[in-house]
Amino acid sequence: MLVHEFKLKAQKHQFLAINEAIITGQFIRNKCLRYWMDAPQNEKVNRFSLNQYTKILADNPEYPFVAKLNSMARQSMAERAWSSISRFFDNCKKKVPGKKGFPRFKKFSRSVEYKTTGWKLSLHRKYLTITDKTGIGKLKLIGSRDLHFHHKSQIKRVRLIRRADGYYAQFCIDVERTEDTSPTGKSLGIDVGIESFYTDSNGDKVTNPRLLRKAEAKLKKLQRRLSKCTPGSTNRRKAQNRLARQHLKVSRQRKDFAVKKARCVMKSHDFVVIENLNVKGLARTKMAKSINDAGWSLFRQWLEYFSNLFDRKLIAVNPNFTSQDCSNCGKRVKKSLSTRTHICECGARLCRDHNAAINILNKGLDSVGHTQISQEYWVNASGQFALWMY
Repeated sequence: MLVHEFKLKAQKHQFLAINEAIITGQFIRNKCLRYWMDAPQNEKVNRFSLNQYTKILADNPEYPFVAKLNSMARQSMAERAWSSISRFFDNCKKKVPGKKGFPRFKKFSRSVEYKTTGWKLSLHRKYLTITDKTGIGKLKLIGSRDLHFHHKSQIKRVRLIRRADGYYAQFCIDVERTEDTSPTGKSLGIDVGIESFYTDSNGDKVTNPRLLRKAEAKLKKLQRRLSKCTPGSTNRRKAQNRLARQHLKVSRQRKDFAVKKARCVMKSHDFVVIENLNVKGLARTKMAKSINDAGWSLFRQWLEYFSNLFDRKLIAVNPNFTSQDCSNCGKRVKKSLSTRTHICECGARLCRDHNAAINILNKGLDSVGHTQISQEYWVNASGQFALWMY
């Protein structure tokens, strides 16, 4: 499944119509959630009954605006409600510790989704027309992607999204993405951190960009301007938009960095081992801002995506004692977080994160079994290269 995104160019009344469609979709989702909550115990509510409930909402004279939205767009909002319900049930069955994620009502939705009806593309694929009764009409698509490569039947979803810097259209295309999956014969262990974004088992480090820290001064300035504006005024709305745009820029930079690094790692290695970190738990510590700024979860998500794309093997292992255990002799050398160099009695002396990355790789190889012999080089205490056989 590919997703192509275009920015929309239209008139002001069309953007207002998109806002109304988004609010209508939010109303349908919340109504479906309320229908599930209020259903008697002997009545089984599933995604099919929620789809049928959208028809009841459209026929209700109290909600004439619901009938303006395309029927498949109404069903897609019911599917969103059911996905939150099913996720809650799955967490209960799996006995996930803590809160199970009970479904909540949406307050600030930002998108509405059409399936295979309610829209059409122009012949040269430069214009998108929404054909339901919402009044959105013809929208110009601005972007570098060419939709001529895909047949209309391959487009399964069209999503209209409102962001701080404008409105966008996403096309979800059912097509198999092909990439070069020739084996490289290399394996890698990755230890993520704050000082460096990650250190691998080869000793290479990737600098942490610290995108939020770099933009913090500008964000504080925009936040101060916002706090001085009168609530409900036009200047306040403008200040909110400027602040939201800056946050959007930081999030896009973080995503771009994670995508590029993850693609590089998975394309150049057949076997990659990472830490199975509880990022949500770590984000409750005093280092929460730095951890969230690093974007470890986003990096792992893209590693998983590219592992499937390039047909690679990705394994997450328990990170316990990977920084304490010696990668040479296996002896546990306790050290504080401020100690950045691993020194062992066996003569091993190397960076703490490099030592952890080697241990992570060893754990991954042990978990899958020694199916093949790979050679990894490391620098010992005397500065000479030593050959490890796994």
